[in-house]
Amino acid sequence: MKSRKPAYLLRVSDEVASLIRGLHPLIKSHLRSAFATILEDPFCGKSLKEELHGLKSYRVKRYRIIYRIVRKKKELEIIAIGPRRNIYEETFKIISKEETKQP
Repeated sequence: MKSRKPAYLLRVSDEVASLIRGLHPLIKSHLRSAFATILEDPFCGKSLKEELHGLKSYRVKRYRIIYRIVRKKKELEIIAIGPRRNIYEETFKIISKEETKQP
């Protein structure tokens, strides 16, 4: 049986990729599995509200993967990965920086 090609391309920033490289191998394995699940069904994550509207969160043990679906480019952009206790605040900081960079 052939595996089908994902409809979306996964895009990870250099900062997030660097963070993933430093994680424990078991956590990396869980994240790889989660990425495959998200690519198979981009809408499986929980939609975020208020300041983080337009983003989705997917739970992996005590970590969260925060991502955005870019339909025009058929991409899933990983915004942040981190423990639940502070990931939403960190994501808000990242999003705020992005908005100030845009003209």
